[in-house]
Amino acid sequence: MNQSDVGKTTARGEAQQAAMDVLIGYVLLGGVVLSVALIVAGLVWHWIATGRLGIEYTIPKMNLFEFVAAEFRDFVGGQFRPRYLVSLGITALLLTPYLRVLTSLLFFAFVAHNWKYSVFTGFVFAMLTYSLFLR
Repeated sequence: MNQSDVGKTTARGEAQQAAMDVLIGYVLLGGVVLSVALIVAGLVWHWIATGRLGIEYTIPKMNLFEFVAAEFRDFVGGQFRPRYLVSLGITALLLTPYLRVLTSLLFFAFVAHNWKYSVFTGFVFAMLTYSLFLR
């Protein structure tokens, strides 16, 4: 490999890293903005309906899948209320790092073709999946 090839490889690696940083930044920003918007909308709706800003809210001891399923059952049952928007905001906030790791895994595997990072990120993704959905 000559000097020109090394420079091209380095530049391509730096461009991929910059692209990944931007992508991850958008995933994190989108998740946090969505979460805040949903929570604020739920709080404002509750404030308009009751005159109080705070919501009495207890998060039950269940995994994320059970939490979302319970909220969805209430929604389908016609119990759409401000708490539902707050629950969606909390769910979006919990899923933001999960989607960040998934994005990294896909990027490492299919764009960067970096199998070592793909394996490490896959392990982190598996642990997050276990803790969020199965535990």
